[in-house]
Amino acid sequence: MATPADVDAIVAALTTAFFDDPLWGPAFPDVGRRAEQAAAMWRLFATSALRYPWMLVTEKVEAAALWIPPGGIELSPEEADGFEDYLVDAAGPSTAAGVLEILERLEAHYPSEPHFFLSLLATHSDHRGHGLGMGLLRESLARIDALGAPAYLESCNPANNARYAAVGFTPSGTVTVPSGHVVTTMWRPARS
Repeated sequence: MATPADVDAIVAALTTAFFDDPLWGPAFPDVGRRAEQAAAMWRLFATSALRYPWMLVTEKVEAAALWIPPGGIELSPEEADGFEDYLVDAAGPSTAAGVLEILERLEAHYPSEPHFFLSLLATHSDHRGHGLGMGLLRESLARIDALGAPAYLESCNPANNARYAAVGFTPSGTVTVPSGHVVTTMWRPARS
Protein backbone atom coordinates (compact mmCIF):
# COMPACT_ATOMS: atom_id res chain seq x y z
CA MET A 1 0.00 0.00 0.00
CA ALA A 2 1.35 3.42 -0.93
CA THR A 3 2.12 6.11 1.65
CA PRO A 4 2.74 9.85 1.26
CA ALA A 5 6.48 9.09 1.37
CA ASP A 6 6.06 7.14 -1.90
CA VAL A 7 4.57 10.00 -3.93
CA ASP A 8 7.84 11.25 -5.47
CA ALA A 9 8.75 7.75 -6.67
CA ILE A 10 5.20 7.18 -7.95
CA VAL A 11 5.32 10.45 -9.90
CA ALA A 12 8.71 9.45 -11.36
CA ALA A 13 7.28 6.09 -12.45
CA LEU A 14 4.22 7.71 -14.02
CA THR A 15 6.25 10.43 -15.73
CA THR A 16 8.73 8.04 -17.35
CA ALA A 17 6.11 5.40 -18.17
CA PHE A 18 3.80 7.82 -19.98
CA PHE A 19 6.42 10.12 -21.56
CA ASP A 20 6.15 8.45 -24.99
CA ASP A 21 2.69 6.96 -24.46
CA PRO A 22 0.51 7.29 -27.59
CA LEU A 23 -2.19 9.13 -25.60
CA TRP A 24 -0.39 11.05 -22.88
CA GLY A 25 2.82 11.89 -24.75
CA PRO A 26 1.11 14.06 -27.40
CA ALA A 27 -1.21 15.54 -24.75
CA PHE A 28 1.89 17.41 -23.55
CA PRO A 29 3.29 18.51 -26.93
CA ASP A 30 6.24 20.58 -25.67
CA VAL A 31 8.74 17.70 -25.49
CA GLY A 32 11.27 19.86 -23.67
CA ARG A 33 8.78 20.53 -20.87
CA ARG A 34 6.67 17.35 -21.16
CA ALA A 35 8.14 15.61 -18.11
CA GLU A 36 7.70 18.68 -15.90
CA GLN A 37 4.18 19.44 -17.11
CA ALA A 38 2.93 15.85 -17.00
CA ALA A 39 4.56 15.27 -13.60
CA ALA A 40 2.44 18.09 -12.16
CA MET A 41 -0.71 16.29 -13.30
CA TRP A 42 0.51 12.88 -12.15
CA ARG A 43 1.42 14.32 -8.74
CA LEU A 44 -2.10 15.62 -8.25
CA PHE A 45 -3.66 12.28 -9.24
CA ALA A 46 -1.25 10.26 -7.09
CA THR A 47 -1.64 12.49 -4.05
CA SER A 48 -5.41 12.45 -4.40
CA ALA A 49 -5.51 8.65 -4.74
CA LEU A 50 -3.87 8.29 -1.32
CA ARG A 51 -7.26 9.01 0.27
CA TYR A 52 -8.31 5.50 -0.77
CA PRO A 53 -6.56 2.36 0.49
CA TRP A 54 -6.18 1.15 -3.10
CA MET A 55 -2.92 2.61 -4.40
CA LEU A 56 -0.52 -0.30 -4.55
CA VAL A 57 3.21 -0.08 -5.21
CA THR A 58 6.04 -2.55 -5.55
CA GLU A 59 8.52 -2.90 -2.71
CA LYS A 60 10.89 -0.21 -4.01
CA VAL A 61 8.12 1.78 -5.75
CA GLU A 62 9.34 0.90 -9.23
CA ALA A 63 5.69 0.40 -10.24
CA ALA A 64 2.37 1.77 -9.06
CA ALA A 65 -1.30 0.91 -9.56
CA LEU A 66 -3.78 3.67 -8.72
CA TRP A 67 -7.23 2.22 -8.20
CA ILE A 68 -10.42 4.16 -7.53
CA PRO A 69 -12.90 2.03 -5.56
CA PRO A 70 -16.60 1.73 -6.38
CA GLY A 71 -18.35 5.03 -5.77
CA GLY A 72 -15.05 6.90 -5.63
CA ILE A 73 -13.77 9.67 -7.89
CA GLU A 74 -10.25 10.38 -9.13
CA LEU A 75 -10.03 13.89 -7.71
CA SER A 76 -11.78 15.24 -4.65
CA PRO A 77 -14.51 17.83 -5.39
CA GLU A 78 -12.14 20.62 -4.30
CA GLU A 79 -9.33 19.30 -6.53
CA ALA A 80 -11.73 18.90 -9.45
CA ASP A 81 -12.96 22.49 -9.02
CA GLY A 82 -9.41 23.83 -9.25
CA PHE A 83 -8.13 21.33 -11.81
CA GLU A 84 -8.40 23.53 -14.90
CA ASP A 85 -6.52 26.40 -13.25
CA TYR A 86 -3.96 23.93 -11.91
CA LEU A 87 -3.35 22.56 -15.42
CA VAL A 88 -3.16 26.02 -16.96
CA ASP A 89 -0.51 27.00 -14.38
CA ALA A 90 1.43 23.77 -14.99
CA ALA A 91 1.20 23.48 -18.76
CA GLY A 92 -0.47 26.54 -20.31
CA PRO A 93 -4.00 27.11 -21.60
CA SER A 94 -3.74 25.15 -24.86
CA THR A 95 -2.28 22.01 -23.29
CA ALA A 96 -4.71 22.25 -20.37
CA ALA A 97 -7.66 22.46 -22.77
CA GLY A 98 -6.42 19.38 -24.63
CA VAL A 99 -5.94 17.34 -21.45
CA LEU A 100 -9.38 18.34 -20.17
CA GLU A 101 -10.97 17.27 -23.47
CA ILE A 102 -9.27 13.86 -23.26
CA LEU A 103 -10.42 13.35 -19.67
CA GLU A 104 -13.99 14.43 -20.48
CA ARG A 105 -14.19 11.98 -23.39
CA LEU A 106 -12.87 9.15 -21.25
CA GLU A 107 -15.20 9.96 -18.37
CA ALA A 108 -18.21 9.91 -20.71
CA HIS A 109 -17.56 6.18 -21.23
CA TYR A 110 -17.30 5.11 -17.58
CA PRO A 111 -19.56 2.15 -16.84
CA SER A 112 -22.59 2.87 -14.68
CA GLU A 113 -22.25 -0.40 -12.72
CA PRO A 114 -20.18 0.00 -9.51
CA HIS A 115 -16.60 -1.10 -10.19
CA PHE A 116 -12.96 -0.65 -9.34
CA PHE A 117 -11.33 1.72 -11.83
CA LEU A 118 -7.64 1.36 -12.70
CA SER A 119 -6.87 5.04 -13.05
CA LEU A 120 -3.15 4.55 -13.71
CA LEU A 121 -0.73 1.64 -13.92
CA ALA A 122 2.91 2.43 -14.51
CA THR A 123 6.38 0.98 -14.22
CA HIS A 124 9.37 3.32 -14.15
CA SER A 125 11.21 3.11 -17.48
CA ASP A 126 14.38 1.97 -15.68
CA HIS A 127 12.55 -1.16 -14.48
CA ARG A 128 10.44 -2.19 -17.48
CA GLY A 129 10.48 -5.74 -18.77
CA HIS A 130 10.70 -7.46 -15.38
CA GLY A 131 6.99 -8.09 -14.88
CA LEU A 132 6.66 -5.61 -12.02
CA GLY A 133 3.59 -3.82 -13.40
CA MET A 134 1.78 -7.03 -14.30
CA GLY A 135 2.66 -8.54 -10.94
CA LEU A 136 1.18 -5.52 -9.23
CA LEU A 137 -1.90 -5.74 -11.43
CA ARG A 138 -2.38 -9.41 -10.54
CA GLU A 139 -2.02 -8.63 -6.83
CA SER A 140 -4.54 -5.81 -7.15
CA LEU A 141 -7.02 -8.02 -8.98
CA ALA A 142 -6.70 -10.75 -6.36
CA ARG A 143 -7.74 -8.20 -3.72
CA ILE A 144 -10.62 -7.03 -5.89
CA ASP A 145 -11.69 -10.61 -6.58
CA ALA A 146 -11.77 -11.27 -2.83
CA LEU A 147 -14.44 -8.56 -2.64
CA GLY A 148 -16.37 -9.98 -5.60
CA ALA A 149 -16.17 -6.73 -7.55
CA PRO A 150 -15.70 -5.98 -11.26
CA ALA A 151 -12.86 -3.85 -12.64
CA TYR A 152 -12.55 -1.34 -15.48
CA LEU A 153 -9.63 0.30 -17.23
CA GLU A 154 -8.76 2.42 -20.25
CA SER A 155 -5.92 1.00 -22.32
CA CYS A 156 -4.28 3.98 -23.98
CA ASN A 157 -1.57 1.86 -25.60
CA PRO A 158 -2.77 -0.99 -27.85
CA ALA A 159 0.44 -2.87 -27.02
CA ASN A 160 -1.01 -3.47 -23.54
CA ASN A 161 -4.38 -4.89 -24.60
CA ALA A 162 -3.11 -8.48 -24.73
CA ARG A 163 -1.55 -8.09 -21.28
CA TYR A 164 -4.86 -6.93 -19.86
CA ALA A 165 -6.72 -9.72 -21.66
CA ALA A 166 -4.35 -12.24 -20.05
CA VAL A 167 -5.68 -11.24 -16.61
CA GLY A 168 -9.33 -11.35 -17.60
CA PHE A 169 -10.16 -7.96 -19.13
CA THR A 170 -12.13 -7.86 -22.37
CA PRO A 171 -12.62 -4.85 -24.66
CA SER A 172 -15.88 -3.07 -23.93
CA GLY A 173 -15.61 -0.09 -26.27
CA THR A 174 -13.38 2.59 -27.72
CA VAL A 175 -12.88 6.30 -27.18
CA THR A 176 -11.38 8.48 -29.89
CA VAL A 177 -9.56 11.53 -28.53
CA PRO A 178 -9.02 14.80 -30.45
CA SER A 179 -5.64 13.64 -31.80
CA GLY A 180 -7.40 10.69 -33.46
CA HIS A 181 -5.81 8.19 -31.08
CA VAL A 182 -8.16 5.39 -30.03
CA VAL A 183 -8.32 4.26 -26.40
CA THR A 184 -9.75 0.80 -25.69
CA THR A 185 -12.00 0.53 -22.66
CA MET A 186 -11.81 -2.85 -20.93
CA TRP A 187 -14.02 -4.62 -18.40
CA ARG A 188 -13.34 -7.52 -16.06
CA PRO A 189 -16.43 -9.09 -14.49
CA ALA A 190 -16.60 -9.82 -10.80
CA ARG A 191 -15.06 -13.12 -9.74
CA SER A 192 -15.65 -14.97 -6.54
